[in-house]
Amino acid sequence: MAKIIVKNQTIKTLSKNGVDYICITDIARQKNPIEPKDVVKNWLRSKNTLEYLGLWEQLNNPNFKGVEFDPLLKEAGSNAFTMSPTRWVELTNAVGIICKSGANGGTYAQRDIAFKFASWVSVEFELYLIKEFQRLKEEEQKQIGWSAKRELSKINYRIHTDAIKANLIPAEVTREQAAMKYADEADVLNIAMFGMTARQWREQNPDKKGNIRDYASINELICLSNMENLNAVFINDGMVQSERLVKLNQIAIQQMRILEDTEGRNLLN
Repeated sequence: MAKIIVKNQTIKTLSKNGVDYICITDIARQKNPIEPKDVVKNWLRSKNTLEYLGLWEQLNNPNFKGVEFDPLLKEAGSNAFTMSPTRWVELTNAVGIICKSGANGGTYAQRDIAFKFASWVSVEFELYLIKEFQRLKEEEQKQIGWSAKRELSKINYRIHTDAIKANLIPAEVTREQAAMKYADEADVLNIAMFGMTARQWREQNPDKKGNIRDYASINELICLSNMENLNAVFINDGMVQSERLVKLNQIAIQQMRILEDTEGRNLLN
């Protein structure tokens, strides 16, 4: 569950079945910080609100109970009409609104519905909310891209270790000796890319969890993936480690220069 800050107000968000939801209870605090639930209920009493919600459900929810919705729409707006998020969901089987209890509780609405509610609360607040939500989604996409590159690096590392096993590790070595060889070859890549071994990085960063590659940029992970494949080829070709290290370092410098230049021209996603 992610959070964004809009005009000093913390707004919770969540994703369910690939759909983004925003906590409209948090948004309502802009209008009534003491009883935000009442703001949401007042919004749901409006005929215009129910028309919008009903249409959204008809377009996006095949299980929406239109028969139960019609009489609600007729009553909406009258002095005696009341509506709560829970009642709306229970009567119509709506999916555009989610009611949660507990520490992260509140009424959540699909983002288009949440923006509609924010506009009703304050047009200014709606604009700030949209801007911050877009920023959040951009950050999430960057993280997804980084994770994908990290997984690619792990896959290529298996190719790399297979080449080490086939060409550099004699059949009779112990498991501990083999592990040392794998670590040694991994550090060939670390030195070529980062200028230090894994151990040196840990000594310089005692408070950080994981390893040096967990903190690499997307461009560095792309370069590492290429280098793992190339080092596997060099090992299979019988190139000695010292020559491989020099060559891989030259490749790293060249590829990083290209990648950074490409990113500056907005061509790398």
